[in-house]
Amino acid sequence: MAIPPIDLPPPPIDDRTYLAHRHWMKRAIELAQAAGEAGEVPVGAIVVDGQNRLIATAQNRRERDRNPIAHAEILALQAASQILQTWRLHNCTLYVTLEPCPMCAGAIVQARLGWLVYGTDDPKAGAIRTVLNLPDSRASYHRLPVLGGILESTCRQQLQAWFARRRQASDRSGH
Repeated sequence: MAIPPIDLPPPPIDDRTYLAHRHWMKRAIELAQAAGEAGEVPVGAIVVDGQNRLIATAQNRRERDRNPIAHAEILALQAASQILQTWRLHNCTLYVTLEPCPMCAGAIVQARLGWLVYGTDDPKAGAIRTVLNLPDSRASYHRLPVLGGILESTCRQQLQAWFARRRQASDRSGH
């Protein structure tokens, strides 16, 4: 039986905080663009610390690294942990262009992340709010503040355009 999400109102966001979220999401979108140009699903991720300083950046690298766990979120969390010399990222915010999948949501919970900010929902594999709600499930011992929808239409359009180009290329090649 699924546990309903904890119904807490979102924290208020002032203009300065919202602009900071937009700033970092724009940077994540740039990383996603680079990933898409390299043949990866265009997802970018950024970790910033509690003072709003950039700690780590990453983009999807599954195809290039031939590694099923080389999702942008996993790579960004790994880099941040190495830089900060701790696996506990409770003072950090992860910005990612697409709602994390179950694997990434699990890693985010394990990292005790302070905040998750994402761009667009993933209607097929989203494990934060869309398909599953791992952070609010009984399996999660860490309550994760989440803010979705930052630059949502840009993130969604970027993914849709990339997949449309892939389908067109596949149709032209006969696959």
